[in-house]
Amino acid sequence: MPSRPARNPATAPVSAVIGVDSSTQSTKAAVVDTATGRLLAVGRAPHTVTGQGGARESDPEQWWQALRTAVAAALAESGLDPATVTGIAVAGQQHGLVTLDAEGRPLRPALLWNDTRSAPQAAALTAALGRESWLDRTGSVPVASMTASKWQWLRENEPATAAATAAVRLPHDFLTERLTAAAVTDPGDASGTCWYDPATQGYDPELLALTGIRAGMLSTVAATGATRAGHLTADAARALGLPAGIPVAAGTGDNMAAAVGLGLGAEGLLDHPVVSLGTSGTVFAATRNRPHSALLAGFAATDGTRLPLGCTLNCTLAVDKVAELLGLDREDAVPGGEAVLLPFLDGERTPDLPAASGLLHGLRHDTTRQQILGAAYEGAVVAVLRALDELPLDAPDAPLRLIGGGAKGTMWVETVRRLSGRAVILPDSGELVALGAAALAAGAATGRDPVALATEWGTGEGRELPAVPRDTATWDRVTSVLDRAAPALLTTHP
Repeated sequence: MPSRPARNPATAPVSAVIGVDSSTQSTKAAVVDTATGRLLAVGRAPHTVTGQGGARESDPEQWWQALRTAVAAALAESGLDPATVTGIAVAGQQHGLVTLDAEGRPLRPALLWNDTRSAPQAAALTAALGRESWLDRTGSVPVASMTASKWQWLRENEPATAAATAAVRLPHDFLTERLTAAAVTDPGDASGTCWYDPATQGYDPELLALTGIRAGMLSTVAATGATRAGHLTADAARALGLPAGIPVAAGTGDNMAAAVGLGLGAEGLLDHPVVSLGTSGTVFAATRNRPHSALLAGFAATDGTRLPLGCTLNCTLAVDKVAELLGLDREDAVPGGEAVLLPFLDGERTPDLPAASGLLHGLRHDTTRQQILGAAYEGAVVAVLRALDELPLDAPDAPLRLIGGGAKGTMWVETVRRLSGRAVILPDSGELVALGAAALAAGAATGRDPVALATEWGTGEGRELPAVPRDTATWDRVTSVLDRAAPALLTTHP
């Protein structure tokens, strides 16, 4: 559902909600008609990410300033009276470690999900309990992205900061607390910490003890992402130009919000997979089935179902870098032929190779630049689709919903079709994370189920492309190189 011009004030909606997407690179605030799901306006503000090597950090205070800027821009573009806004919710990048002092101020820049410095700590946590125990307890095996791994890194490398930490927040929790003065998260984002057990719906005391953190330092887990975390405080209302006292939903992680925006959940589609092609590549589905695979993060969905998810670090940006090195446009690519390119330029999460670099194999005299670029697409897509095969779905032939920036690229779409052998649906709506957050805000304001609301809004609908025969020759070639190379040829340092 592409953005359309705002209504004339004379026909303005009775109520609107704001859904916030606070991602790695920017904040987007979407003003949405509560009754129809119509996207009235989107405001944007950038974030700064710093760090070299494996480090990736951002200042949480900049997220708050970006939220204020984005909301102001969205309200101005919509032309609405702020009094028509009846709720707000934040969806944020997952896993990030925000450390606060006793006054609620950040002690240092946040460690982001794609900061790989905590890989040794993740390995040590895995070894302490074993993969099977972690899968049984949390549904996930610790990797560098997980919050518990980052906390361990901080304890070992910056012990004074860890000792001074009064509270730990996830990025979306931090912003929700700024809106409400309440430390609240949801099952979806909590399940990405490696401290939360989706089966018991609470933090695991033994895992907290293992990592030296107290439950009181963490946000309270609300029943769902649409549960009211509180109400907009007078200070936050002044900062945002919104009415004080409006409901603020608990919110969730960005992947969980995208699922809501697509209508995935108990009151919508179950066992229908989604592939998201962005800076990272992800594959997920809402299901009632419990996952048990080291290739997946066993997340909870924000509505109480499961959201098993596979995530790769290297997707569109990595392929764009290959195109830049070759002097080609990103669409100037053809299938790779004999060439295989594993574009693990920033280390990799799935498979778990945090110190990996890219690998090019199978060059011939007649290999072209266009084939090398096509091989980069193939390597990135195979890494994502291998995780797809691990999802515990009861509808194994359901079409893939393809979202993210890559879904707008012909080569990305055709590579996914060719290597999956499935029909592909391209949802019409943009800003699915913000729309999902808006549905959570509407749920908090009205008491309705947000997945049911998003389904009524039709934000997950789109054009369906038929299946094509699966390119098993390319699949087998890429997976063979990946299996034989990892980790010996892919790892650049211990």
